[in-house]
Amino acid sequence: MKIPLYQIDAFTGRVFSGNPAAVCPLEKWPEDSLLQAIAQENNLSETAFFIPAKQGYHLRWFTPVAEVDLCGHATLASAFVVFNHLDTSRTQVDFESRSGKLSVSLEGNLLSMDFPSQPPTPCDAPIELLEGLGEKPSGVLRSEDYFVLFSEEDVIRRLSPDMARLKRLNSRGIIVTARGQNADFVSRFFAPKLGVDEDPVTGSAHCALTPYWAKELNKKELYALQISRRGGELYCRDRGERVTIAGRAVEYMKGVITI
Repeated sequence: MKIPLYQIDAFTGRVFSGNPAAVCPLEKWPEDSLLQAIAQENNLSETAFFIPAKQGYHLRWFTPVAEVDLCGHATLASAFVVFNHLDTSRTQVDFESRSGKLSVSLEGNLLSMDFPSQPPTPCDAPIELLEGLGEKPSGVLRSEDYFVLFSEEDVIRRLSPDMARLKRLNSRGIIVTARGQNADFVSRFFAPKLGVDEDPVTGSAHCALTPYWAKELNKKELYALQISRRGGELYCRDRGERVTIAGRAVEYMKGVITI
C-alpha cells in the first residue's frame, strides 16, 4: 500500500515555524489501527487523513496516541494540500468531521477556516492545574480545555509546566493566555494527556480564545500570536456562534508512505 504524505507548516509563512502537520489523502478508510500507527510513526502533534465525500472530504485527525474531535492547524494544512495539489481550481473546500462541517476558503494569501465558537465559562481550578503550571493565574475558565488567564505576556513566556501533573487533569488540554504586547492576545497550549506536551500553534484553542478576547477587548477582529518556541500567528474573527480562524501555510515535505 502506498499513501501520499505531505508535511505542512501551518499558521506561518516560512518553514521551521508554525505548527507542522502531516496530511494523508486516502481513497477509502483503512482500519483505525493503521491510521493510529501512521500518526505515531509521524510523531507530529497531528496527522490528518481525509477521503472524498459528496461535497468535499471527510476529515479525521490523530495525535501520536489518540483520535481527536477537532484540530485547527491540520485542517488548515489539509486545505493547503487540496488547493495546491488535488484541485487547484478550488477557492473553498468543505470538510465533514466529528465537529460537523468545517469550511476553509482562500482570502488573499490567507486560508480562512469557519469553526464553531466555544466560549469558556468560569470554573473551579483543580490543584493539579495550579501546581502543574507553577504560576498563580488571574482567572480559570473552561471550554473543551482549561482556559487559564494571566496578567502579562511575560508570565506566559516563562511558564515551564510540570507535564506529569497536567496529564492527570480530566481535560483535552490547557490554554494559557494574556493580553499581548504586539498582538491583541497571546497564548500557549499544553496537551500531555494526548501525547503532546506543548502544541506549537493550536487553531482549535482559538474557538475559545476568540469569543473570550472579542468580548474582553470589545472588538470582532483580532490578531493573535501563539508564543511557543516555533511560534505562529492567527487572524481571528468573532461571528457569534461561529468563529473565523485564518493563517498562512507553507509546504515542507512531500513523499509516499510504503506499507
